Order: sequence, then structure tokens, then C-alpha cells
Amino acid sequence: MSTGNGRAPYRPGAEGARPSKGERTRARVLDSAAELFSRSGFNAVSLRDIAAHAGLTHAGLLHHFPGKDRLLLEVLERRDLINARELFPGLLRPGSPTPEPARRLRLLLELVARNSRTPGLVALYAKVSAEATDPDHPAHAYFARRYRYLRTELTGIVADVQRAAGAGDAVDPGVVAGQLLALMDGLQTQWLLEPEAVPMEALVRDFLDRLGLLPTDAPEATDGPETGDGAGTETGDGAEAGGVSR
Repeated sequence: MSTGNGRAPYRPGAEGARPSKGERTRARVLDSAAELFSRSGFNAVSLRDIAAHAGLTHAGLLHHFPGKDRLLLEVLERRDLINARELFPGLLRPGSPTPEPARRLRLLLELVARNSRTPGLVALYAKVSAEATDPDHPAHAYFARRYRYLRTELTGIVADVQRAAGAGDAVDPGVVAGQLLALMDGLQTQWLLEPEAVPMEALVRDFLDRLGLLPTDAPEATDGPETGDGAGTETGDGAEAGGVSR
């Protein structure tokens, strides 16, 4: 999901590789930006705020990131790249083997479960995606492209699961993909407002089950009380088992 402009976006390093000092500094800045953006939204946070939170000077931050717009896009891209490793491997490595459809739906449920443990990151996406509906917002094109990609991929997954189950096309896969994305987005907003009343994973599982799409060997839902502050705590390389914050 390269977006052009400025420095190359963050890419998780090789497994087991020790990050350089510059990479560690960039990761610290991205963690700080994710936390502040999720807490206050993109427009209310300045580069000086982020630099101070990361323990850098304003000039030191600009050495790594040319501006706030570029920094926001890298925060979003980093999270999506972590989540895409298993769910959408073709995005990172074109031509690489893709997990079978039922496996990808299980991975999607696991992603929803992980989101319930990272409220700060869920808040970041909820706030910034809403702000990005403004065509002049720096992340507008990013989110438009992101949703387009997700709709295409989920449509294919649903169609493949239907064929494997011999269900034909009784339910339009494209309609289901759009409904699933809308459900996940809406649940995240409700969950941020009242987490104890909105078991996101269980409700997504119920939606898939009603359509006959729930994998038969999917594990039981793990919704429960969240732990940790969630803001920037799972954004680094290897911090998760797998995004696309949702």
C-alpha cells in the first residue's frame, strides 16, 4: 500500500534482525503518534506534541519524517502491514500462496478478537477514518483505497466459501462483504463507547453463522474484559500474531 511522497513507509524488518538505532527511533515516533492520534484525533495533534512524547526535538523528528501527513500514513500502513501478513499475503508478496478461504475467515475473527484488546488503535482508525471522509484530508485516498481493497478481497473470500459449501450464489458475495465491513466498523464505534456491552467477536461470528459462512472449526469467541491501554502497545514488528487493523 505504498502512498508515495517522502520517505519509504515503514516495513517490518526481517525475522530476528536487530533493528538499527534509526529504526528504533522511528518505531518510537510511530508509537507516540499512534497513541496521540488515537487519543485526540489527527487534527488536534502537532508534530511538536509527538516529538515531545517520543523524547525527541522537533528537528529530530523531522529528520525521520518530513511532515505530519506522512507520519499519519506510516502509522496506518504499519498497522495494516502487520495484520496483512497472514490474511492478505498477496498484498505484501504478490504471487505468494493464499490461505484457503475458511482459514482466512478464522484469521478475520482472530483479528476482531485482537482489536478488542487494543482500544487505542481501534480509536485511531475510528477517528481518523471519519476525519478522512473530507476529500482534503491527507488520509482520504488511503482509506478509499483501503476499503476498495478490503471489499474486493472479502468478496472473493465469501464467494470461495460459498462454492466450497455448495451454497452457490444465493447471497451476493459483494453485498455480504460490504455488510461485513459496515458491521465491523459500527461495532467498533459502539464498543469504544460501551465495551462491556458490545462483544465484537461474538457478534461478527453470529453474522457469519446466520449466512452459513462460519468455519465449522472456528474457535469459541474470546470476547471479554480488555487489558492494557491499547494505544500504541501492539504496533511494533512482531507485536501480534497477525490490522488490516480492521
